Amino acid sequence: MNETFKKLFKHCRIATLPVIAAMLISFSPALAATDFAAISSDELKRLIDQQEKMVLIDARTPAEYQEAHITGAVNIPEKGFEQASQQLPADKTTLLVFYCNGVKCGKSKRVAKMVQPLGYTEILIFSEGIPVWEERNLPLVTGPGYGKKIETTKLKPGELDVLIKADDQDYVLVDVRDEAEYQEGHIPSAINIPAETFATKSAVLPKEKTIIVYCNTGSRSYLAYKKLISLAYPKIYQTLLADWKDAGLPVAK
Repeated sequence: MNETFKKLFKHCRIATLPVIAAMLISFSPALAATDFAAISSDELKRLIDQQEKMVLIDARTPAEYQEAHITGAVNIPEKGFEQASQQLPADKTTLLVFYCNGVKCGKSKRVAKMVQPLGYTEILIFSEGIPVWEERNLPLVTGPGYGKKIETTKLKPGELDVLIKADDQDYVLVDVRDEAEYQEGHIPSAINIPAETFATKSAVLPKEKTIIVYCNTGSRSYLAYKKLISLAYPKIYQTLLADWKDAGLPVAK
């Protein structure tokens, strides 16, 4: 058994066999090259609830940390690492769990790589990050800026129609309504990722492409838009199915 699996078993000593199996399934081959295994939100919550000996590390910027962070986490970002790393425990065998802004965010892995040469032997990555933690309504510490209303960048129906007809490959159109609504009728070329699981399933969305989200009237796509911001997607637009229909444009089924 390799060292990564040994770590998983060690920190599941009081877990059931199904839990251990789930953790092994969650092990990401992509992380194997860095010797860091992934931990799920369920297992992280279990470790927190059981008050396991560990340090939870938010690798995002101080501003992001102040806006909202997982309860009990300390902030150790890349910039200012030398000073912030003084929060690391003296015991080098303490489990360290790093997180940032989801599966496409590299901050947690980069900071973990900075910590590893200091002699820490047990490191896990909570790759789902704060977007999934928040989506599942798990405990957060929030600052005064949390939940602040934002202005979305809108895409008009005619502009979207031009992209679709041009067969432009540089965007992904996402219908964030539930599956039944999507099946009843959606904008051509759209994929379906329901708003309530948007952060969890966002890994399918390439960061190098423009992401366009929509729902009927804007409430659910607004939430998806905010999640895309927290996931650090650089090019985001919002459009409305109601406007699309009002413009007399086609609906696919």
